[in-house]
Amino acid sequence: MTADKNYVPGWTGRYFDDFQVGDAYRHPLGRTITRTDNIWTTLLTQNTSPIHFDAHYAAQTEFERPLVDSTFTLALITGQSVTDLSQHVFANLGWDKVRLPHPVFEGDTLYSESEVLSIRESRSRPEIGIVTVRTTGFNQRSEIVIIFERTLMVYKRGCGPDFTAVRPEWDELSRKALDH
Repeated sequence: MTADKNYVPGWTGRYFDDFQVGDAYRHPLGRTITRTDNIWTTLLTQNTSPIHFDAHYAAQTEFERPLVDSTFTLALITGQSVTDLSQHVFANLGWDKVRLPHPVFEGDTLYSESEVLSIRESRSRPEIGIVTVRTTGFNQRSEIVIIFERTLMVYKRGCGPDFTAVRPEWDELSRKALDH
């Protein structure tokens, strides 16, 4: 192995320059929510509502089973959008108009897509632009479970950190590992 490999570029995410108002991106990964996801999120965030972690309590509600903590849904759908929207984020500025039209349950698989609502240059940082998107999360039954707008500051192409410059160093121990 040598440092002069023929690297083929993979997807590295969008920069501010790549966004156009009206563009829509279907985010590539779905995720099935487990009971562990729901319980851990609820307990880690100190959410004491038993509808999220007490099956006996939840069985007595109109849902008849635990609801997934809505902050987990927000975090998951935001995370699904990173490869398309915020791989080169400088900062998130906010989440607005968060709506949860249908409940999410353990065992649901969530998918998402985003539409670019607005773009503008930053007034204070010439290397950054501001993008606002609407992201929609939906389950395996195509029911919309969350909708929100998110505003973020995104680096322009050629600005910001360069993670592609990091390359493996093939020292003697690394080469020996390949020989076994």
